Amino acid sequence: MIITIKNTVLIISIMITSVIIAQPSVEKYQVVEVAGLHDSLNYQFVQNQQLYKDGWDKLVQPNFWRTLMTMGDDSALINIGSTRQIIRRVAVKDWNKLTDDGKNAIRDSVKKHYGLPEEEHVYMTSGKKSFYDFEKVMPSIGKGIEIFNKNKVDPFYAQAILLIESPNKMQKSPVGAYGSFQIMRKVAINLGLKVNKYVDERKDFDKSAWASAKLIRTICIPETNKILEDKGIDYNPEDLWYKLLVLHTYHAGAGNVKNAINHINPTKGDINLITTLWQTEVGAFRNASQNYSQLALASLMELDEIIYHKCKFIYYCPLNEI
Repeated sequence: MIITIKNTVLIISIMITSVIIAQPSVEKYQVVEVAGLHDSLNYQFVQNQQLYKDGWDKLVQPNFWRTLMTMGDDSALINIGSTRQIIRRVAVKDWNKLTDDGKNAIRDSVKKHYGLPEEEHVYMTSGKKSFYDFEKVMPSIGKGIEIFNKNKVDPFYAQAILLIESPNKMQKSPVGAYGSFQIMRKVAINLGLKVNKYVDERKDFDKSAWASAKLIRTICIPETNKILEDKGIDYNPEDLWYKLLVLHTYHAGAGNVKNAINHINPTKGDINLITTLWQTEVGAFRNASQNYSQLALASLMELDEIIYHKCKFIYYCPLNEI
């Protein structure tokens, strides 16, 4: 049915059933507003259909992380680092009983069986279900979208960062990043936030979101553009591969991303650039950096799973009309 909301914006309301929902064409962004998840509140999200049209959802790496996001921390997956191919599932307690030699013997046997080079990583990665509590972070995404939109920054970034960084609770990273948008202390201060022994404004959602939007607008996007332009690579800021590269710059820093891109030496910007980046180790751009956009894709797919299977109503409208 068609309903009228504030400011005379027309939104299509669709009741979720077992049928597949055909999504309407949109302008620059598409926002979905959902109702009926836990309460009477409505939540807003940004959608990106390139995720499915371009086949990102079929890639092994994000689906590996999706599997982990549904597993408890008592289970783990033995997997090949560069491809995230799952070898087998193990109990964490059983793995921890092994000696270092025993663990290395398993890794070596995997390399031998699959003909992998000696430098290939074979990981034991434990389940992440307790951390990736997406339903808990869903109420804050709409606020992040609004703040990023007001700062003229694609709200895709707000949603992706919130899903990756703090879906369960606000935590401080091993390197000192903090807050819902995981901003480093010095970066936060440079962006105008107060961070000292008395106060840490990274705790404040609105201020942290504002700082994150400013960081992306004034540093991450310009530096990503320069990296691509130096390689003579054409780009469209609306392309998903480009947005994922900006996320890598947000997480790893422009210098580390530049080193990785120089190592790859690509001639074209596309899905292959990102998947090659996932298998590139150079300098400080290593496992955590490789994983970042994989986690973004996995998180976005999990969010869609919640929206289309747990929410009773979906409303569509262009972001610039909210």
